[in-house]
Amino acid sequence: MAKKINRRDFIRGMVGTGLSLTALNGLSFLSSCAGTPHNPYNAQGLPVSYLGNTGVLIPRIVLGLGSRFCHIESEDESEEMLNYALDNGFYYWDTAHIYDNSIAAPPGKSKSSKHIISEERVGKVIRYRRKEVFLSTKVTAREPSEAMKQIELSLKRLHTDKLDMLKIHDVSSLEDVDQMSRPGHLIDIVHRLKEEGVTRFIGYSGHSNAEAMKEMTKRGNFDSMLIAMNHWNRGNDPQPREEVAIPAALAKDMGVLLMKAIRPKETIPDINIEDLVRYALCLKGPHAVVIGMDSMDVVKSNLNILRNFTELSPEEMRELANVLKPFYRSENLPWMQKNYTDGNWEL
Repeated sequence: MAKKINRRDFIRGMVGTGLSLTALNGLSFLSSCAGTPHNPYNAQGLPVSYLGNTGVLIPRIVLGLGSRFCHIESEDESEEMLNYALDNGFYYWDTAHIYDNSIAAPPGKSKSSKHIISEERVGKVIRYRRKEVFLSTKVTAREPSEAMKQIELSLKRLHTDKLDMLKIHDVSSLEDVDQMSRPGHLIDIVHRLKEEGVTRFIGYSGHSNAEAMKEMTKRGNFDSMLIAMNHWNRGNDPQPREEVAIPAALAKDMGVLLMKAIRPKETIPDINIEDLVRYALCLKGPHAVVIGMDSMDVVKSNLNILRNFTELSPEEMRELANVLKPFYRSENLPWMQKNYTDGNWEL
């Protein structure tokens, strides 16, 4: 009788053997339980939407756990925030292998002497509330064996042997897409991990190149796309991501999440943060918005926005779009530069 191999052994084996994907066809693992009409999560009455073809209902706002979250100094405060968010319906948690506090502190935050890693903080709550959370993380490395090491470490940090969503992090160019598309590389890896039950669903994220994000829809059977809004820009080349990439994802019935919804608050004086969130929620097509949260007050504010959500009128949408136009051309902030990596003040 063949020895039964669990998911953790599967990943360790792939790392140790140099990632021979084709040799794994004969292995038997638990199958992925893709969407069901029954929602096992509790949105506590918050507005929800189906995440594309997954069959999973998610709150219209996702709990973003990037570097802002990692700049909460107190471990007790961060754990209290996570539990409060979950108790009040924010059960989709978005983190990544790379999210930590190693970058400069965001506005209003102080640089800690401690190295704070998002997945480790999240794992402290996941270990006793795993079934209540739709858990998403991201892999950054492109080299196959290094990518597998990151995924293994992410599972260890998160105290789980199975993810709900595994995303390829920060798709940046068509050249990047071509590299990931090579046999045995990252696109093959995440599809294999879904087949073998290490993750229920797979996706990718990106900030810059609209055509690269669109091309990814053709390179695999992805379940979700996490994409920066149009006002996110790297230099003087505004990208029509909402017009180019999002329709391509929706045509394949993928779930679409928006990010960078409230970044303009750092640049445009007196802009209303609630209006920015409502603007993102009113855009047609995306299923939810990822908002970086770094305090109990921010969680409560976003809960209030969602509980009392009303659509902006077409006139209000046009007015906000006009206010955001100068933001497209901003080059004076570090997160507008080419060396920026997702998780740096994720909003």
